[in-house]
Amino acid sequence: MFTALWARVADGSLWQPIGQTLQGWSLGLGTAMLIALPLGILIGSVFLLFMSTRTIVEFLRPIPSVALIPLTALVFGAGLEGKWFLAAFAATWPILLQTLYGVRDVDPVAMETARSFGIRTPERLWRVVLPSALPYVVTGIRISSAVALILAVTVELVLGAPGLGQEINIARQSGAVASMYALIIVTGLIGWVLNIALSAVERRLLHWHASQRERNR
Repeated sequence: MFTALWARVADGSLWQPIGQTLQGWSLGLGTAMLIALPLGILIGSVFLLFMSTRTIVEFLRPIPSVALIPLTALVFGAGLEGKWFLAAFAATWPILLQTLYGVRDVDPVAMETARSFGIRTPERLWRVVLPSALPYVVTGIRISSAVALILAVTVELVLGAPGLGQEINIARQSGAVASMYALIIVTGLIGWVLNIALSAVERRLLHWHASQRERNR
């Protein structure tokens, strides 16, 4: 396996599939963040909106993203667009829910104190709500990163979109077992590296939080 992996590294055939998989991952995760963060803050901030959308969110959230693969193939085809859509759909829910519940968990005493000092809503959002919800948001992004990578590789495996999943399938069909497992190892390493990178960002952003202070002792 490692011999096959080194051969792919040496001849340069590994880098393009990695780039294609990471492209689908980054587009999916980025789109999920653009949708879920403002939506989570809005829904979490307005109690009536929170209660009225709760049923819809709880209905859509459990839908397995892989169940949408046939619809994705029909609408978007087997290219980057389908991979982007499914990765974004799957990655939206952890960020949305974590943001929503993070906003709902803001200390009401802190909010009332800010109101009593005459701090306006936009500044309360920036100074009170976002710092309080940030640990939830960062956790949601880290979960969604893994989900987006899984869906990107799944679409490549099932639909044949360009990337590591497609290369794994080609190696399997051609009987190149060592190459197939070498590519699986690469996929796992990418997920591991992404998780380490996001954990480092989390420590940097939340250096003031109690959980990080406990970890650094």
